[in-house]
Amino acid sequence: MRLRPASCVWAGSASLLALMGLAGPAHADTLREALAAAYTTNPTLEGARANQRAVDEGVPINRAQGLPTANVTATHIEFIQQSSNAFVAPDRNLGVTAQVLVPVYSGGAVRNGIAAAKERVEAGQADLRNTESTIFSQVVAAYMDVLRTEALVALATNNVAVLRTNLEATSDRFQIGDLTITDVAQSRSRLAVAEGDLQGAEANLIAARETYIRLVGREPGELEAPPPLPGLPDSVGEAIVAALENNPNLDAAKQRAEAAGFDTKAAGAGRLPNVSVFVNGDYSDFFGTLGGPVAADFVQSEKTANAGVRVTIPLFQGGLPAAQKRQAGARESAALEDVIAAERQIIAETRSTYSNWQAANAIIRSAQAAVEAAELSLEGVRAENSIGNRQILDVLNAEQELVNARAQLVTARRNAYVAGFNLLALMGRAEARDLNLDAGVLYDPQINADRVSSKLWDWDRDPKAAPKSTRTVDIPPAKATIGPQLLPGE
Repeated sequence: MRLRPASCVWAGSASLLALMGLAGPAHADTLREALAAAYTTNPTLEGARANQRAVDEGVPINRAQGLPTANVTATHIEFIQQSSNAFVAPDRNLGVTAQVLVPVYSGGAVRNGIAAAKERVEAGQADLRNTESTIFSQVVAAYMDVLRTEALVALATNNVAVLRTNLEATSDRFQIGDLTITDVAQSRSRLAVAEGDLQGAEANLIAARETYIRLVGREPGELEAPPPLPGLPDSVGEAIVAALENNPNLDAAKQRAEAAGFDTKAAGAGRLPNVSVFVNGDYSDFFGTLGGPVAADFVQSEKTANAGVRVTIPLFQGGLPAAQKRQAGARESAALEDVIAAERQIIAETRSTYSNWQAANAIIRSAQAAVEAAELSLEGVRAENSIGNRQILDVLNAEQELVNARAQLVTARRNAYVAGFNLLALMGRAEARDLNLDAGVLYDPQINADRVSSKLWDWDRDPKAAPKSTRTVDIPPAKATIGPQLLPGE
């Protein structure tokens, strides 16, 4: 994965007025802070790290198959019922056997098993990268959703206030006979619809804030405008090249295919000889009971030892090793197809996301033009209505067109930013080390992989498992209140 200098990652910061058309406070939560909080407290990400640590253990587990083993077996026997013909049989016996077995050759099963485990460790690390960028994409979307829904609530609140003023003015003009009851009814209808839209917008804001809490682990404060996204491609071709080189899903699929190849080789070892060296030692003690009446004539304890080489040559196993090799080969074929499937998926998603990003940027330009035109149109319609050349319905329609244009602009800005970040994620450029997060020392999965790969002690253990992520049960329910804000274009 190519890394960019930290100084160019979050280069600059756009104002909230430029992004959402809202004025933010001097001190606000930032997108970088939200990402850093998710990086250190999100349970999905912490769970993925723990699962990767479990994958790391595949290397020492496979390596142990090729290392010496030593064991001691102790057996105490009480002979409760003796044969009638047994004149010197003992009453009891203690037997202790010690064995050391050293594998010498296993047909390549151990070597290939270790190689496959290492490939799976690398595949798991790529999966962890993907989980990380996926969580970050979700956080960015949640962050932008809160900003967007706050802006939409502000628009809806302002629209209700404007329509309420219109209704009052219309009612006053109806009282003096300047307007008809139809004009009043139209104004009242639009106000009722706007009040319903406001309720829906507030519900959406609560849902957006709750999603933010779930992902980030804390409630959103006054959110600051996100910084410009770095490293966005100039063309879809550039995006595809970067994705094919750096996408973690594709990297994981390739590593799994490599691991499956080693599995196929390991499966073939079942048809080859096994060679091992052994050393055995035995101790037996009859506790003075061997020999019965003439026990003094017998040695009551003995020690023996032997060493040798054991060679096992498979001759016939009912087709088991052939079936295992065919099975592993089929799985290798499936893994190779998975690589192509992942490649297709990434190409399609990158092209689609690039198109969505470009479309959202185009919609921003169109919506900005629409807002400017709607503002001018509303001003003109109001002026013409004041001299009787326009009806109240024309004013209401012009106001609604302006609200719709502003809402489209807010949504387009949100969609453009989210699509841009998703595009970076597909290109493998949306991980913690790319974003220069203020999250302390970044988690490096290779540290644990190196730590456990050479461990040999059977009694070695890690600390007792305990959750590292934070709970949200004590965070109060989200509300739909928003602070003082300016409307887009004001």
